[in-house]
Amino acid sequence: MTVRLDGTTAAQVASAISEERFRQGSSAVGRVLTLVIIADEATQADAVHAAARAAREHPCRILTAIPRPGHGPAQLDAEITVGGSDGLGELAVLRLRGPLAHHVESVVLPLLVPDAPVVVWWPGTCPSSPALDPVGALAQRRITDSAEHARPLKLLQELADGYVHGDTDLAWTRITPWRALLASALDEPYDEITRVDVHAPKTNPSAVLLVSWLEGCLKVPVAIKPSKGPGITGVDIHTTHGDIIVSRPDGRIAAIARPGMPDREAALPRRSIESLIAEELRRLDPDDIYDEVLARFAAQSAAASVSTTKTTNKDTSTNAPMNKTPAKRTSAKKAASSGKPAPRTSAAKKSL
Repeated sequence: MTVRLDGTTAAQVASAISEERFRQGSSAVGRVLTLVIIADEATQADAVHAAARAAREHPCRILTAIPRPGHGPAQLDAEITVGGSDGLGELAVLRLRGPLAHHVESVVLPLLVPDAPVVVWWPGTCPSSPALDPVGALAQRRITDSAEHARPLKLLQELADGYVHGDTDLAWTRITPWRALLASALDEPYDEITRVDVHAPKTNPSAVLLVSWLEGCLKVPVAIKPSKGPGITGVDIHTTHGDIIVSRPDGRIAAIARPGMPDREAALPRRSIESLIAEELRRLDPDDIYDEVLARFAAQSAAASVSTTKTTNKDTSTNAPMNKTPAKRTSAKKAASSGKPAPRTSAAKKSL
């Protein structure tokens, strides 16, 4: 059953959740955490559906905050559902209008499950420093999704600069099966690895994180070979006596080929949002591997940026003398139009 409250308060929302839970004979003891979703109208439906499916594995209270800033008065509208048909425990969809849209934390705080961890998820637009966000500061785990950003690699760089233990990104979660498959492929004896190629779109954030992880593990050069997707389509591990090829062109089945052994296949489907969220809710401790991978990516991006800047400055200084003649010509034209003699150039002075 869904209860709708218009022009309400956080206290009234908390009371409505308790009343509906009491009416159904359930309790809050079974709620292991509070999942706060910060979304807009375009992303909230899919996010709520994914969270509801994940709640089957992790019973939780889901608070979906939809800020809607505007020039109107501050108002809070809520839709409360307890015990939905899909197994959902508790859901409150909160629409914060007017100035209230800038104070999401003040509405969310009274609705958190007491003495339970808090996880905040931004399925769309997210802050560059989630831990410094007022809502993010309430959480033990903060989930972003750089793949949904217009410039995912730029956002990854910003997330790396503002990283705090407890931050994570779904671009990293997406490559968990890839990391497991590649690790198992290298469990068997192999020759010395010389380099690795990852086939994926160049701006795919999961691909650049996989590159960073492989570089840290294998200590060899790793590069992205552009492909049309979907997502990561393959990884080529080049060795001194043949290549280990993992190919997944269809986004479902991976074919594994290695020298001297028969080819084999493994299920490697692209993952749904609900499975990604469910995985993130399984652990609330800091992800040290993600921390190292993100830091390595940030350092490489910074080095590449410095190299590009130096090259640009060098090109500018090389072309600088070519701009001197037009400048003198301009001054000569100005002098001619004004009837005054043009200034003497150094060559003219030498001839005097």
